[in-house]
Parts: sequence; C-alpha cells; structure tokens
Amino acid sequence: MDNYEFTNNWFETSAKAIWSQLFNQTKPKKILEIGSYEGASTCFLIEKLSLYHDSFEIYAIDTWDGGVEHKEMKINMKLVEERFHKNTSLAIKNSSKKIELKTFKDKSINTLSKLITNQKSNYFDFIYIDGSHMASDVLSDAILSFELLKINGIIGFDDYLWKLPNSNNLLTNPKIAIDSFTNIFALRSAIFRTPNHQVYIKKTN
Repeated sequence: MDNYEFTNNWFETSAKAIWSQLFNQTKPKKILEIGSYEGASTCFLIEKLSLYHDSFEIYAIDTWDGGVEHKEMKINMKLVEERFHKNTSLAIKNSSKKIELKTFKDKSINTLSKLITNQKSNYFDFIYIDGSHMASDVLSDAILSFELLKINGIIGFDDYLWKLPNSNNLLTNPKIAIDSFTNIFALRSAIFRTPNHQVYIKKTN
C-alpha cells in the first residue's frame, strides 16, 4: 500500500471519513465516479469494498485534461493520468477479490449518455460527482447520473462551496447547479448528508 503515488490529500480531507461510514451501512457493489484524478478515491473503493464483496464494479470517468484550476497550478495532467493507472493497478493487485474497473477517458456527458443508451439506467448503487466545477457541467452530470442511479442509491457531490479563484461568476462554481438539481428533483430524492462542503442525496423514486 505504501507504493501509491498521490501528490495531494484532497480525498483524505474531504470524502474518506464519510465514505467509511456510508459504505459500512450501504455496501454498494456498482459504483460510478466522475473525476478520478490520481485514483485516491478509486483505490479506497477497491480496498473498502473488498471487505464486503467477492466481486464488484467501478466505473471511472475523467478526461485527464484538467480544469481551469489545474492549468493555473501548472499541473501535468499526463503524469496525473499515469499515476491513476499505476495506483489502481496496485490496488487491484493487492485485493483477492474480482474487481471490474472500467475507465472512460472522455467528457462525462458523453460517457453518461452512452451508459444510458446501453441500458444502464437504474444500475448504480453509488455515484460520486467530482469532475468539472462549471455549473453547466455539474448540472448535466447530476441529471444524467440520477437516471443511472438505482432507487435508494446515493449521489455524492464534492466541492459544494468551491469557488473559482479570482472569479465572482456563479456559473463557474458547483453550488448553483447542485442547488438547482436538489430543488428540481426534490420530489424524487432526499438530502442524505451534507458534511465537509459536500452534499449526498438518496434517490427515493
């Protein structure tokens, strides 16, 4: 496990503790994540779900092009992608369980649409949205993911209060999209938990 290569602790400080509690209760077997970066969340999924199941599926979507914030930080996204594959390969190797990891290097709107077309509606137990922070992208990710989510499945949103540095434009932030989605889908969902600048909702019907 010490051979993982992570250059930040974003997942450690945001979602890890919540996922530990949540998965102890829900034990999901079919997971989709939008925004995989170096694979910290994916590796945690592999380790954690290996405790519960003999087999499970993880779908990881990322362009590995980075967003505006990554470009400003001059992050080499090619190296980020390489670390994702190295880290997840190591996690799978260290598990004795049957793990189906499907990786999609594409815009999330394209992959999510294809999954719906390929009869994956009501398929996933847990979906995590942590891709583009632009409001229009977050909204389309949320709506398409809701179609892919099972009844009683959970969607988690990261970076609810994130703001693009040096910008006051609401459309460059996730919050307005998440608020719009939770309001519009209020009759079909329930807010499950809101920790650490995150929002989790359950699909009710």
